[in-house]
Amino acid sequence: MRPISLSLLFTATVAVAAARATAQQTTPQKPQPQQGPLQNPAATSMEEAVRANPFAAPSPLPYQAPPFDRIKNANFGPAIEAGMLQQLGEVTRITADQSAPTFANTIEALEKTGALLTRASKVFFAMTQANTDPELQQLQQQLAPRLAAHKDAIYLDQKLFARVDAVFAAREQAGLDAEQLWLVERIHRDFVRAGAKLSAEQQQQLREMNKALSSATTEFQKLLLAARNEGAVAVADPAQLAGLDEPALAAAAAAAKERGVAGHLLALQNTTQQPVLASLRDRDLRARVLAASMARGSSGGQNDSRRLLLRIAALRAEKAKLLGYQDWAAYALDDQMAGTPQKAISLLTDLVPAATQKARGEIARMQQEIDRDGGGFRLTAADWQFYAERVRKAEYDLDEAAIRPYFELDRVLRDGVFFMAHELYGLSFAQRTDLPVYHPDVRVFEVSDQDGKPFALWYCDYFERGNKSGGAWMDSFVDQSLLLGTKPVVFNVCNFTAPAPGQPALLNFDDVTTMFHEFGHALHGMLSNVRYPTQSGTNVPRDFVEFPSQFHEHFATEPHVLAHYARHHATGAPMPAELVERLLRAKTFNQGYATTEYLAAALLDMAWHSLPAGPAPQDALAFEQQALQRYHVDLAEVPPRYRSTYFAHIFSGEYAAGYYAYLWSEVLDDDAWEWFVEHGGMTRANGQRFRDMVLSRGGTMDAAAMFRAFRGRDPSVEPLLRERGLQPAAPVGR
Repeated sequence: MRPISLSLLFTATVAVAAARATAQQTTPQKPQPQQGPLQNPAATSMEEAVRANPFAAPSPLPYQAPPFDRIKNANFGPAIEAGMLQQLGEVTRITADQSAPTFANTIEALEKTGALLTRASKVFFAMTQANTDPELQQLQQQLAPRLAAHKDAIYLDQKLFARVDAVFAAREQAGLDAEQLWLVERIHRDFVRAGAKLSAEQQQQLREMNKALSSATTEFQKLLLAARNEGAVAVADPAQLAGLDEPALAAAAAAAKERGVAGHLLALQNTTQQPVLASLRDRDLRARVLAASMARGSSGGQNDSRRLLLRIAALRAEKAKLLGYQDWAAYALDDQMAGTPQKAISLLTDLVPAATQKARGEIARMQQEIDRDGGGFRLTAADWQFYAERVRKAEYDLDEAAIRPYFELDRVLRDGVFFMAHELYGLSFAQRTDLPVYHPDVRVFEVSDQDGKPFALWYCDYFERGNKSGGAWMDSFVDQSLLLGTKPVVFNVCNFTAPAPGQPALLNFDDVTTMFHEFGHALHGMLSNVRYPTQSGTNVPRDFVEFPSQFHEHFATEPHVLAHYARHHATGAPMPAELVERLLRAKTFNQGYATTEYLAAALLDMAWHSLPAGPAPQDALAFEQQALQRYHVDLAEVPPRYRSTYFAHIFSGEYAAGYYAYLWSEVLDDDAWEWFVEHGGMTRANGQRFRDMVLSRGGTMDAAAMFRAFRGRDPSVEPLLRERGLQPAAPVGR
């Protein structure tokens, strides 16, 4: 998830790669009106207002870290409202300037606006994902159209755009450096894409569309939260849970107790497939769990999202047409690396034959297991994970239960993730227990550079909770900016199963990979070294932002790193060499399924957002099925990673026509990894090169040019095919 800047503030209610929290839905009390934008009824002076609302001034804590010990839900609404007013006043001062527009008095001045709004919004949106409650959910619904209108008030301000346009027209003669020139071009593009060149009548239409879209996407998020809770599967007979390990049983028991349900409750995660399906021996229960997962948002009740997603798709198509584009996909990709929907779709469809062929081979292999047991049935999607695990044990002699003891969370963090960052970039980490956090699970670390000087804070929040969004993500509380004099304060959030009291937190290998992935995002934010906040850290194109995170996944299995952290939690003994070998050999296992389910979701996203303006489809699920058939990814055994009705990335997130970006970025990261291998692997020199040429640069230049400068050429798809096992490995010595 990207940090908040002027151009991104208004989409910050959603997560880069995640669905939403599982907080229970209740009817919250209506907030009482405030007497002033920052004041409570008793506040009679600015000094009292500052004391009453912790967002009124920059935080006095180190790095301007959020003062969570002072922040209350009641602080957010007044601070955000005041922040909007303050930013509009700052914009008015820019447009009232009688001097000729320059980079300094227009572009740079604009970069300095919105400090209060950014402070409050960053924490607010972080809490609506990681620590939400009904009051915050209601406030989010109320603020969504207000923030949309605020964005329009800035981007459709004709006086402001006239100044931006004047600076843009004179940019080549203004003596700007490369970073400043790119910023001018980006901000001008953002204004044009926001409708600055439309007529007054068209701009009014756009304002109404933006309000409607903001409300609809926020409502989709709310429905999805409720549908996810509603879909949890209650199990009264513990015998049906045979196959689940102790942590999974404890989590199911805790979920049932929290909801007041007898027995156990199998909560749903974001994706179509559910982790418990790999272990449950009861075939009927597996079918119940998958059916509940796939029915989210389409059960016909109050949490049915079909009508809403059709409205969102139609509104986006109308907005794209108003802005001069054929469809939303053309609009969304116009400022991305891909450039056009055709290029993104081509990348996806080119992989379909190899992926589906491999998936069919996996189906045949699992059917052999079923037949050998005398099962008497054909493999279904609900059976896939269970029999995939059987095949993995048979072919790779790799049992999840055998490797988990070697992946204790704190050791993976300290001796894996932190060790990687030290070896590559010279970073060191010291826990800070003196800084307030928003939940007891959260930890804070101060990050020091290779010269020993502290320069950032990093928060981690790893365990699942009932009021936390599913999935995993990174974001920031404070963005790095030389202009504003701010240092980075970033955080990672995950949803690992919490251990029973007194027990170690043991991870599966997917969890380990997730830790490295999200920390890659964090490094992108922490190692940013740019002047302007709009270009800071992860403020890069959607189809580039996953490049650094996916690149750092490779270090989870880099031999030097793996040997350092893969140790038995009880004995400290290293993972046996033969187990390491089996783990590495199994990396490409089940990739036919994984690639096909991803391609199905990404192509479904493109199908929805390639709709032209006009009458929308009448049946969302029928449209979905037709799209899967058209792209030849309609395997019954491999449903899309997300179905339309619970596809939060695209209907309440900022990945509309952008879910392809994970694969686009994977092409980059696998190719960059091959560069590392070709140049000696994990060395400080290689790490410094990646830091200097990618991580520190943020959005200060064209992303394609940035990659070319690092790699020495355009990216090749061949490394990705090899990594996913869709093509033979490169010859030894390459």
